[in-house]
Amino acid sequence: MLPSVDPGEDKNILTVSEITRQIKHLLEGEFAVCWVVGEISNLKEPSSGHLYFSLKDSDAQIRAVCFRGSRLALRFKPVDGLEVLCFGRITVYEPRGEYQMIVEYMEPRGVGALKLLFEQIRAKLSAEGLFDPARKKTMPLCPQKVLVITSATGAAIRDILAVLRRAPFPTEVTIIPVQVQGDKAPKDIVDAIRLANELQSQNRWDVAIIGRGGGSIEDLWAFNEEEVVRAVAGLNIPSISAVGHEIDVTLSDFAADYRALTPTAAAKWVVDQQESVMRNLEAYASSLKKAITDLLFRSQQTLDLLRERLKSPERELADRMESLKNWRDRMINAINHRQEAISNSVRFLHARLVSVDPMRNITSMRRELEHQKSFLLKSIVEILRRCNERHHRCLTALNALSPYKVLDRGYAIVTRLSDGKIVKKAEDAPVGEMITVRLAQGMLVCKVEESKSAG
Repeated sequence: MLPSVDPGEDKNILTVSEITRQIKHLLEGEFAVCWVVGEISNLKEPSSGHLYFSLKDSDAQIRAVCFRGSRLALRFKPVDGLEVLCFGRITVYEPRGEYQMIVEYMEPRGVGALKLLFEQIRAKLSAEGLFDPARKKTMPLCPQKVLVITSATGAAIRDILAVLRRAPFPTEVTIIPVQVQGDKAPKDIVDAIRLANELQSQNRWDVAIIGRGGGSIEDLWAFNEEEVVRAVAGLNIPSISAVGHEIDVTLSDFAADYRALTPTAAAKWVVDQQESVMRNLEAYASSLKKAITDLLFRSQQTLDLLRERLKSPERELADRMESLKNWRDRMINAINHRQEAISNSVRFLHARLVSVDPMRNITSMRRELEHQKSFLLKSIVEILRRCNERHHRCLTALNALSPYKVLDRGYAIVTRLSDGKIVKKAEDAPVGEMITVRLAQGMLVCKVEESKSAG
């Protein structure tokens, strides 16, 4: 039976808000911080930037939220079905009376999770063009100054140095020691690459080898970290990525300018480049030696031929003296002919000048000028006379046609004073109209007192 409630009796009765608040206080006090492992399900990504999801295992589940600030620090993209390890605190969402976990840190679990993270980082950086072959630097033809960024105590550096000792040219090796696995490894590698960029102007390294020996995917993971991959891509020196064994692939391999299957293979590439240059130099030396030998042989043949054709100095001098005498005789004859031609030309010009007397021409031209002047004056007088006669005829004809000439015979021209129109008939000037009467001499202003029509 249910206990009876006496309204007057004091009972410990709680409201929903009060009991929810007490539960929240107990949970948050007991689980202020905790680690929880589980599988992500029902993942939601609203525009606010927060993540809402559930963590579950085979027997239970708990709601979780990762706010935008914590989400931006994640190194991977959460997806449904991924097992993760979460760090955070347990709290109660009072409006719904639900408890949930506020996740402040999250990382994927297991090798499968690392492979997923590998693919996510590769897709992101590839979309940015970080792995584009067009941005890769040209590898050196004959590298002799080599920078190695790796562990100072690992097998990789020993293998690299052992191979480089066989190089045909003197090879200078600089080592920047770094940690190649563990939590501190990514920062160590990034700092080493930054230092290499700063010192490149002083050291002028031809190539940089970045890598380590083999290991598990967890051991090699430092070379998959996003900051390391970006640093490798930003290295100012042509770079070789040499991480792990032949089957191992890291994101640094894609970012580097050249990928070597192992650290030993990276050193062997340097040696191969030098040996290739050495072979080319030997081939060029052999070709040059042969070319010089052939040139000397042909030169000797030419010299022998010229020696046979060479004349004695006395004979050559006699030939030159004879040639010089011939040229002297030809020059004297040419000068004499030229002088005679000039003399003939001068005599001809003198005769022409004498025959053409300037004063005679001037006198003739003066007479012609006087004649032309007299003719011009007569022409002007005749033209003026004809113009005067024509003007007189036009003036006579104009006066004969002028209406004002009729006025001399007693006629008059009548116009209305108001608008100046000529009055041709009585109706054009009614009684009272003011008119003007133009006479041969003078003008009258009149007022019409009486008007009669022609009828």
